[in-house]
Amino acid sequence: MGEKENYSRARGALRLSALLALAFGIAVVDTLTDMEIAVGVFHVAVVLLAMSFLSPKGVARIAVLCLILTVISFLATKSGDHGSGLINCLISLAAIIAATYLSLRMAMATRAEHEARAHLAQIGRVNMLGELTASIAHEVNQPLAAIATSGNACLRWLAGEPANLPKARQAVERIISDAHRASEVIARVRALAKRAPPHKEWLNVADTITGILALVHSELEQQRVQLNLQIPEGLPPLLADRVQVQQVLLNLILNASEAINAARDERRELEIRVDQQPSGQIGFAVCDTGIGLDTESAERLFEAFYTTKAEGMGIGLAVSRSIIEAHGGRIWASANPGGGAIFHFTLPGNAMEPT
Repeated sequence: MGEKENYSRARGALRLSALLALAFGIAVVDTLTDMEIAVGVFHVAVVLLAMSFLSPKGVARIAVLCLILTVISFLATKSGDHGSGLINCLISLAAIIAATYLSLRMAMATRAEHEARAHLAQIGRVNMLGELTASIAHEVNQPLAAIATSGNACLRWLAGEPANLPKARQAVERIISDAHRASEVIARVRALAKRAPPHKEWLNVADTITGILALVHSELEQQRVQLNLQIPEGLPPLLADRVQVQQVLLNLILNASEAINAARDERRELEIRVDQQPSGQIGFAVCDTGIGLDTESAERLFEAFYTTKAEGMGIGLAVSRSIIEAHGGRIWASANPGGGAIFHFTLPGNAMEPT
């Protein structure tokens, strides 16, 4: 980690040095040419280049430096008409100020967009958690009920004459195990609800899918949805945000479950397929036997606030698209030949294990 930070700092220092050299080079050329030539306008390029790797404060400082160099170049230039030189100097100063203002406004707009996207993702998480309330309650109630049962059994074994200590010890061990189960469910729910910046790590595909299925398997069982998994062995790891990838899977699984319920068909099947594509990307597919898609819906499904549900918000799929695209993948939907729909998405895979 230290080597990466040192490399990043060295690269930043090199780019800043090159940028300053360009600014001073433009100033020198501006000084050596006639006043009629507005070389100082090229300082606009310096400001635009600064936008690519400096903070807004850094860009403002570079812009001030360019303004100072432009004025110094004008004062130091000896050849050419003074009146034309003054006009060219003012034009250069105005161009630098305008470029800086527009660049900073663009940076503010980009930051606002990122914040809005993060907020939208948070709304999507909370919305999904609301839909999962019944399933989560069931997941937590199971170990709690088991704890109560084991606790009563432990009291009975201890109250015997003589006390059956081996049986009581087993009951206590079951209590501890069930308490851990409840704690794990709560931890997974908190991870999905937590508003935190993306944290990319190396993920095992099978473990990532299993982790989210632990939250929904009870709900799928209650709705009599048959779940099939096709995950081949030997898949490369993914460098991605675990919570965000699981959020996408959760949204697609819940949507598939609702579509299956709406279809009221005897075939209640949900399949999750994973494969490695020739391009090296990892492909995911969530297939259902639900009500299916029409052409218009398939094209607009990932638009924000567009929904085909009577009580839908049109957020989940839009958030899913932003997450997948931010990871360098893509997401789309198609009709399932056997009836229903298939939601596909891809994520960049890595041919070698991380070192």
